[in-house]
Amino acid sequence: MPSRSVPAPLRVRRLPERAAYDEATIAPILDEALVCHVAVVREGRPVVIPTLHARDGDRLLLHGSKAAGVFRDLRRDDTVCVTVTLIDGLVLARSAFHHSVNYRSVVVHGRAEEITDPVEKTAALRVVVEHVARGRWDDVRPPTAAELRETGVWAVPLTEASAKVRTGGPKDDAEDLALPVWAGVLPLRLASGEPLADGGDAALPAYVAGWSRQPAASPA
Repeated sequence: MPSRSVPAPLRVRRLPERAAYDEATIAPILDEALVCHVAVVREGRPVVIPTLHARDGDRLLLHGSKAAGVFRDLRRDDTVCVTVTLIDGLVLARSAFHHSVNYRSVVVHGRAEEITDPVEKTAALRVVVEHVARGRWDDVRPPTAAELRETGVWAVPLTEASAKVRTGGPKDDAEDLALPVWAGVLPLRLASGEPLADGGDAALPAYVAGWSRQPAASPA
């Protein structure tokens, strides 16, 4: 993501001190999140669809069935807005008004470009699979030509992206600090359960047994 001046539509106006526009903040949020929400306009109405994504350097990859409505929409109008949000904790204040959450979020605006070359599309799908479970691609059967034809992959440049982050405890009013109400932060995180094998006698891979949503360093 090249350094750039922040376009007016991209600037965070509500609590701008929580905003960031740099790759060092934006990239790790995109890399940790499993699901993004893709917003398009369909027949004059806003539509928001959740889907898996992956960051590939300075672009965001979206994928799914080529028949999916969101991809048909992008063929008519490639303008898109993509968001991801990670919730890190519940912020419990002494007053109802000051309750909040600690979060990390990213908003991406741009024009999506469809990836049609089979070699480039396969490489992009590898990035998506590795984003879900690092090390998985080398274990599985790669897509066939027919599967590639049925799969849509789109790339959105990360040249117009912003992050917004909240950390810390509740911000109670001074007159509420003496209230006999517990206040603080309840940390939250995404954790895996016990893997459930789907038959067969293949050994449980280490990347499944040790799966975590705190990914290793992603490609720049």
